[in-house]
Amino acid sequence: MDRKVTIQDIANMVNVSKSSVSRYLNDGYVSEENAKKIKEAIEKTGFQTNFFAKRLKTKKTGLIGIVIPRIDSVTVGKFLTGINKKLKENNYQGIILISELDIEKELSNINSLHQQGVDGIVINSMAITKKHIELTSKLTIPTIFTGQKNEFTNYIKIDDYEAGQIMGNYFKSMGHTKIAFLGVNEWDKAVGVDRKNGFIDAVKENNPKCDVKFIETDFSFMNAYNKASEVLEYKPTAIVCATDNICLGVLRYLHENKIKVPEEISVAGFGGYDIGTVSYPTLTTVAFDYELIGTKTAEGILDLIEGKELQENKEAPLKLVERESVRSIK
Repeated sequence: MDRKVTIQDIANMVNVSKSSVSRYLNDGYVSEENAKKIKEAIEKTGFQTNFFAKRLKTKKTGLIGIVIPRIDSVTVGKFLTGINKKLKENNYQGIILISELDIEKELSNINSLHQQGVDGIVINSMAITKKHIELTSKLTIPTIFTGQKNEFTNYIKIDDYEAGQIMGNYFKSMGHTKIAFLGVNEWDKAVGVDRKNGFIDAVKENNPKCDVKFIETDFSFMNAYNKASEVLEYKPTAIVCATDNICLGVLRYLHENKIKVPEEISVAGFGGYDIGTVSYPTLTTVAFDYELIGTKTAEGILDLIEGKELQENKEAPLKLVERESVRSIK
Protein backbone atom coordinates (compact mmCIF):
# COMPACT_ATOMS: atom_id res chain seq x y z
CA MET A 1 0.00 0.00 0.00
CA ASP A 2 1.30 3.47 -0.91
CA ARG A 3 -0.64 5.27 1.82
CA LYS A 4 -0.08 4.78 5.54
CA VAL A 5 -1.72 1.62 6.86
CA THR A 6 -4.32 2.29 9.56
CA ILE A 7 -5.86 0.21 12.33
CA GLN A 8 -9.01 0.00 10.22
CA ASP A 9 -6.99 -1.47 7.33
CA ILE A 10 -5.64 -4.18 9.62
CA ALA A 11 -9.15 -4.88 10.92
CA ASN A 12 -10.52 -5.19 7.36
CA MET A 13 -7.71 -7.52 6.28
CA VAL A 14 -8.41 -10.09 9.00
CA ASN A 15 -12.17 -9.48 9.29
CA VAL A 16 -12.22 -8.32 12.90
CA SER A 17 -13.43 -5.12 14.50
CA LYS A 18 -11.25 -2.03 14.82
CA SER A 19 -11.58 -2.29 18.61
CA SER A 20 -10.16 -5.82 18.50
CA VAL A 21 -7.02 -4.50 16.80
CA SER A 22 -6.76 -1.70 19.38
CA ARG A 23 -7.09 -4.19 22.22
CA TYR A 24 -4.36 -6.33 20.70
CA LEU A 25 -2.04 -3.34 20.39
CA ASN A 26 -2.72 -2.43 24.03
CA ASP A 27 -2.28 -5.98 25.38
CA GLY A 28 -6.02 -6.31 25.99
CA TYR A 29 -7.98 -9.51 25.56
CA VAL A 30 -8.23 -10.89 22.01
CA SER A 31 -8.91 -14.53 21.15
CA GLU A 32 -5.81 -16.57 20.31
CA GLU A 33 -7.02 -17.06 16.74
CA ASN A 34 -7.63 -13.36 16.11
CA ALA A 35 -4.39 -12.36 17.84
CA LYS A 36 -2.46 -14.59 15.45
CA LYS A 37 -4.21 -13.12 12.38
CA ILE A 38 -3.70 -9.53 13.56
CA LYS A 39 -0.02 -10.17 14.27
CA GLU A 40 0.50 -11.66 10.79
CA ALA A 41 -1.29 -8.71 9.12
CA ILE A 42 0.83 -6.20 11.02
CA GLU A 43 4.04 -7.96 10.02
CA LYS A 44 2.89 -8.29 6.39
CA THR A 45 1.98 -4.61 5.98
CA GLY A 46 4.74 -3.08 8.10
CA PHE A 47 2.01 -1.26 10.01
CA GLN A 48 3.36 1.64 12.09
CA THR A 49 1.71 4.27 14.19
CA ASN A 50 3.48 6.31 16.85
CA PHE A 51 3.36 4.62 20.26
CA PHE A 52 1.74 1.43 18.97
CA ALA A 53 4.71 0.72 16.73
CA LYS A 54 7.14 1.31 19.57
CA ARG A 55 5.14 -0.95 21.85
CA LEU A 56 5.10 -3.79 19.29
CA LYS A 57 8.85 -3.57 18.90
CA THR A 58 10.02 -2.95 22.48
CA LYS A 59 6.90 -3.69 24.51
CA LYS A 60 7.31 -0.16 25.92
CA THR A 61 5.83 3.21 25.01
CA GLY A 62 7.83 5.40 27.37
CA LEU A 63 4.54 6.57 28.92
CA ILE A 64 3.48 6.37 32.57
CA GLY A 65 -0.13 6.97 33.56
CA ILE A 66 -0.67 9.12 36.66
CA VAL A 67 -4.06 9.29 38.36
CA ILE A 68 -4.55 12.11 40.88
CA PRO A 69 -7.67 13.06 42.89
CA ARG A 70 -7.42 16.83 42.33
CA ILE A 71 -5.11 19.39 40.75
CA ASP A 72 -5.68 22.36 43.14
CA SER A 73 -3.45 20.99 45.89
CA VAL A 74 -0.01 22.04 47.11
CA THR A 75 0.87 18.46 47.96
CA VAL A 76 -0.15 17.12 44.55
CA GLY A 77 1.98 19.78 42.84
CA LYS A 78 5.09 18.78 44.79
CA PHE A 79 4.32 15.09 44.30
CA LEU A 80 4.08 15.57 40.51
CA THR A 81 7.32 17.57 40.49
CA GLY A 82 9.13 14.62 42.07
CA ILE A 83 7.61 12.13 39.64
CA ASN A 84 8.31 14.27 36.58
CA LYS A 85 12.00 14.75 37.45
CA LYS A 86 12.60 11.03 37.82
CA LEU A 87 10.60 10.10 34.71
CA LYS A 88 12.46 12.69 32.64
CA GLU A 89 15.82 11.29 33.81
CA ASN A 90 14.73 7.89 32.48
CA ASN A 91 13.23 9.14 29.18
CA TYR A 92 9.64 8.60 30.26
CA GLN A 93 6.66 10.94 30.05
CA GLY A 94 3.62 11.11 32.30
CA ILE A 95 -0.03 11.19 31.24
CA ILE A 96 -2.11 12.76 34.02
CA LEU A 97 -5.80 12.07 34.56
CA ILE A 98 -7.77 13.80 37.34
CA SER A 99 -10.48 11.94 39.25
CA GLU A 100 -12.08 15.02 40.85
CA LEU A 101 -12.43 13.21 44.20
CA ASP A 102 -14.71 10.59 42.58
CA ILE A 103 -13.81 6.95 43.22
CA GLU A 104 -15.71 5.64 40.18
CA LYS A 105 -13.93 8.16 37.97
CA GLU A 106 -10.63 7.11 39.52
CA LEU A 107 -11.31 3.50 38.52
CA SER A 108 -12.34 4.62 35.05
CA ASN A 109 -9.12 6.62 34.69
CA ILE A 110 -7.02 3.58 35.60
CA ASN A 111 -8.80 1.51 32.97
CA SER A 112 -8.51 4.28 30.38
CA LEU A 113 -4.76 4.62 30.86
CA HIS A 114 -4.32 0.88 30.48
CA GLN A 115 -6.26 0.97 27.21
CA GLN A 116 -4.03 3.81 25.97
CA GLY A 117 -1.04 1.50 26.29
CA VAL A 118 1.01 3.10 29.06
CA ASP A 119 3.83 1.04 30.55
CA GLY A 120 2.69 1.48 34.15
CA ILE A 121 0.24 3.46 36.28
CA VAL A 122 0.78 5.54 39.43
CA ILE A 123 -2.41 6.00 41.46
CA ASN A 124 -2.52 8.78 44.05
CA SER A 125 -5.63 7.26 45.54
CA MET A 126 -8.35 8.50 47.87
CA ALA A 127 -8.99 4.93 49.04
CA ILE A 128 -8.10 1.42 47.93
CA THR A 129 -11.37 -0.46 47.57
CA LYS A 130 -12.17 -4.02 46.57
CA LYS A 131 -12.83 -2.67 43.07
CA HIS A 132 -9.33 -1.19 42.90
CA ILE A 133 -7.76 -4.52 43.82
CA GLU A 134 -9.91 -6.45 41.35
CA LEU A 135 -9.16 -4.00 38.52
CA THR A 136 -5.41 -3.67 39.02
CA SER A 137 -4.95 -7.42 39.48
CA LYS A 138 -6.34 -7.96 35.97
CA LEU A 139 -4.13 -5.39 34.25
CA THR A 140 -1.19 -6.52 32.14
CA ILE A 141 1.03 -3.66 33.34
CA PRO A 142 2.35 -2.79 36.83
CA THR A 143 0.58 -0.32 39.10
CA ILE A 144 1.69 1.43 42.26
CA PHE A 145 -0.47 3.28 44.79
CA THR A 146 0.51 6.27 46.87
CA GLY A 147 -1.45 8.05 49.58
CA GLN A 148 -3.04 4.78 50.71
CA LYS A 149 -1.77 1.26 51.25
CA ASN A 150 -3.15 -2.26 51.01
CA GLU A 151 -1.42 -5.60 51.43
CA PHE A 152 -2.68 -6.71 48.02
CA THR A 153 -1.15 -3.77 46.12
CA ASN A 154 2.21 -2.14 45.48
CA TYR A 155 2.47 1.14 47.39
CA ILE A 156 4.78 3.92 48.54
CA LYS A 157 3.39 6.32 51.13
CA ILE A 158 3.80 8.25 54.34
CA ASP A 159 3.49 6.22 57.55
CA ASP A 160 0.45 8.10 58.80
CA TYR A 161 0.26 6.20 62.07
CA GLU A 162 3.87 7.12 62.89
CA ALA A 163 3.17 10.75 61.93
CA GLY A 164 0.29 10.77 64.41
CA GLN A 165 2.51 9.22 67.08
CA ILE A 166 5.17 11.90 66.59
CA MET A 167 2.59 14.63 67.15
CA GLY A 168 0.94 12.78 70.05
CA ASN A 169 4.23 12.36 71.91
CA TYR A 170 5.03 16.02 71.31
CA PHE A 171 1.75 17.26 72.82
CA LYS A 172 2.15 14.90 75.77
CA SER A 173 5.59 16.39 76.40
CA MET A 174 4.05 19.87 76.29
CA GLY A 175 1.58 18.96 79.05
CA HIS A 176 -1.71 19.13 77.11
CA THR A 177 -4.48 16.83 78.35
CA LYS A 178 -7.62 18.39 76.87
CA ILE A 179 -7.22 18.25 73.10
CA ALA A 180 -9.54 18.56 70.09
CA PHE A 181 -8.57 16.59 67.00
CA LEU A 182 -10.10 18.07 63.85
CA GLY A 183 -9.92 15.28 61.28
CA VAL A 184 -11.53 13.72 58.23
CA ASN A 185 -13.91 10.82 57.68
CA GLU A 186 -12.59 7.29 58.27
CA TRP A 187 -13.37 6.53 54.63
CA ASP A 188 -9.84 7.88 54.09
CA LYS A 189 -7.93 5.18 55.95
CA ALA A 190 -4.55 6.93 55.86
CA VAL A 191 -5.58 10.32 57.23
CA GLY A 192 -8.97 9.52 58.74
CA VAL A 193 -7.90 6.39 60.63
CA ASP A 194 -4.13 5.85 60.86
CA ARG A 195 -3.07 9.45 61.46
CA LYS A 196 -5.79 10.05 64.04
CA ASN A 197 -5.22 6.75 65.86
CA GLY A 198 -1.47 7.26 65.95
CA PHE A 199 -1.97 10.62 67.65
CA ILE A 200 -4.54 9.38 70.18
CA ASP A 201 -2.58 6.24 71.08
CA ALA A 202 0.63 8.19 71.69
CA VAL A 203 -0.81 11.16 73.57
CA LYS A 204 -2.85 8.91 75.89
CA GLU A 205 -0.11 6.38 76.62
CA ASN A 206 0.82 6.59 80.33
CA ASN A 207 -1.24 9.79 80.42
CA PRO A 208 -4.53 8.80 82.11
CA LYS A 209 -5.84 12.36 82.50
CA CYS A 210 -5.67 13.02 78.76
CA ASP A 211 -8.94 13.41 76.86
CA VAL A 212 -9.15 13.81 73.06
CA LYS A 213 -12.35 15.02 71.40
CA PHE A 214 -12.72 14.17 67.70
CA ILE A 215 -14.58 16.59 65.41
CA GLU A 216 -15.06 15.64 61.77
CA THR A 217 -14.38 18.01 58.88
CA ASP A 218 -13.08 17.60 55.33
CA PHE A 219 -9.83 18.75 53.73
CA SER A 220 -11.09 22.25 52.83
CA PHE A 221 -10.04 25.50 54.47
CA MET A 222 -13.62 26.80 54.70
CA ASN A 223 -15.11 23.70 56.28
CA ALA A 224 -12.44 23.83 58.98
CA TYR A 225 -13.22 27.51 59.52
CA ASN A 226 -16.90 26.70 59.93
CA LYS A 227 -16.18 23.84 62.35
CA ALA A 228 -13.96 25.93 64.63
CA SER A 229 -16.83 27.20 66.80
CA GLU A 230 -17.87 23.60 67.50
CA VAL A 231 -14.29 22.76 68.44
CA LEU A 232 -14.14 25.62 70.94
CA GLU A 233 -17.29 24.43 72.73
CA TYR A 234 -15.12 21.62 74.09
CA LYS A 235 -12.79 24.23 75.65
CA PRO A 236 -9.54 22.48 74.63
CA THR A 237 -6.07 23.75 75.43
CA ALA A 238 -4.94 22.55 71.99
CA ILE A 239 -6.37 21.84 68.54
CA VAL A 240 -4.58 19.27 66.39
CA CYS A 241 -5.63 19.28 62.74
CA ALA A 242 -5.29 16.38 60.30
CA THR A 243 -3.61 18.69 57.75
CA ASP A 244 -1.97 22.11 57.72
CA ASN A 245 -4.72 23.35 55.40
CA ILE A 246 -7.31 22.52 58.05
CA CYS A 247 -5.15 24.45 60.55
CA LEU A 248 -5.28 27.56 58.39
CA GLY A 249 -9.09 27.59 58.55
CA VAL A 250 -8.94 27.24 62.33
CA LEU A 251 -6.31 29.98 62.67
CA ARG A 252 -8.44 32.39 60.67
CA TYR A 253 -11.43 31.78 62.92
CA LEU A 254 -9.33 32.22 66.07
CA HIS A 255 -7.82 35.48 64.79
CA GLU A 256 -11.23 36.89 63.84
CA ASN A 257 -12.52 36.08 67.33
CA LYS A 258 -9.44 37.54 69.03
CA ILE A 259 -8.36 34.23 70.54
CA LYS A 260 -4.58 34.29 70.90
CA VAL A 261 -2.42 31.44 69.57
CA PRO A 262 -0.59 29.94 71.40
CA GLU A 263 -1.22 32.00 74.55
CA GLU A 264 -4.85 30.86 74.89
CA ILE A 265 -4.87 27.80 72.67
CA SER A 266 -2.23 25.81 70.79
CA VAL A 267 -2.67 24.67 67.17
CA ALA A 268 -0.68 22.16 65.09
CA GLY A 269 -1.10 20.16 61.89
CA PHE A 270 0.45 17.74 59.44
CA GLY A 271 2.09 18.28 56.07
CA GLY A 272 4.79 20.90 56.40
CA TYR A 273 3.27 23.25 53.80
CA ASP A 274 5.38 26.31 52.97
CA ILE A 275 2.54 28.62 54.01
CA GLY A 276 3.00 27.41 57.57
CA THR A 277 6.25 29.38 57.71
CA VAL A 278 4.49 32.69 56.97
CA SER A 279 1.21 32.20 58.84
CA TYR A 280 0.79 34.00 62.16
CA PRO A 281 1.92 32.44 64.31
CA THR A 282 4.12 30.10 62.31
CA LEU A 283 2.68 26.60 62.36
CA THR A 284 4.03 23.59 64.25
CA THR A 285 3.67 20.54 62.01
CA VAL A 286 4.87 17.07 61.10
CA ALA A 287 6.46 17.67 57.70
CA PHE A 288 6.25 15.28 54.77
CA ASP A 289 8.58 15.55 51.79
CA TYR A 290 6.00 15.22 49.00
CA GLU A 291 8.55 15.76 46.23
CA LEU A 292 10.63 12.89 47.63
CA ILE A 293 7.51 10.73 47.77
CA GLY A 294 6.95 11.51 44.08
CA THR A 295 10.55 10.59 43.29
CA LYS A 296 10.36 7.32 45.22
CA THR A 297 7.03 6.49 43.57
CA ALA A 298 8.49 7.07 40.10
CA GLU A 299 11.49 4.92 40.98
CA GLY A 300 9.09 2.24 42.18
CA ILE A 301 6.98 2.08 39.03
CA LEU A 302 10.11 2.07 36.83
CA ASP A 303 11.54 -0.82 38.86
CA LEU A 304 8.30 -2.75 38.47
CA ILE A 305 8.33 -2.16 34.71
CA GLU A 306 11.84 -3.61 34.59
CA GLY A 307 10.67 -6.66 36.51
CA LYS A 308 12.41 -5.66 39.76
CA GLU A 309 10.88 -5.86 43.22
CA LEU A 310 10.07 -2.76 45.22
CA GLN A 311 12.63 -1.87 47.86
CA GLU A 312 11.50 -2.79 51.37
CA ASN A 313 11.62 0.81 52.61
CA LYS A 314 8.32 1.82 51.05
CA GLU A 315 7.46 4.71 53.35
CA ALA A 316 8.83 8.25 53.29
CA PRO A 317 10.64 10.01 56.18
CA LEU A 318 8.81 12.27 58.66
CA LYS A 319 9.99 15.28 60.64
CA LEU A 320 8.51 17.26 63.52
CA VAL A 321 8.89 20.98 62.82
CA GLU A 322 8.38 22.95 66.03
CA ARG A 323 7.38 26.58 65.45
CA GLU A 324 5.37 29.24 67.30
CA SER A 325 1.82 27.88 67.39
CA VAL A 326 2.22 25.51 70.38
CA ARG A 327 3.19 26.34 73.96
CA SER A 328 3.97 24.19 76.95
CA ILE A 329 1.41 24.26 79.77
CA LYS A 330 3.37 22.14 82.24
